[in-house]
Amino acid sequence: MLQLFLDNQDEVPWDALVYVTGHINYGGRVTDDNDRACLMSTLMRYCKAPSLEDSYRYSPSGTYYAPPDGGIEVYRDYVDQLPLLDDPEIFGLHENANMIFET
Repeated sequence: MLQLFLDNQDEVPWDALVYVTGHINYGGRVTDDNDRACLMSTLMRYCKAPSLEDSYRYSPSGTYYAPPDGGIEVYRDYVDQLPLLDDPEIFGLHENANMIFET
């Protein structure tokens, strides 16, 4: 499906990709309305043109990003430097979310 989108377009059809991913591919598996809303808002946050740039960061701290193209060592080095426990920021949450989670 993704290949069809990319082969037949001059630009990436972001709205169509979000719809297909959120409503069609995962939509049948996500049965709760609140979970579906969360899925769609997450997709809309990250599925956009700036995410294709090397300077794009998925979190304010800059910890989470897509490493630039390279060999397997580039990706291994990136994964090795990731924190063992994910900070709430990667999920778009305030750091106080950890206190509630741990409670």
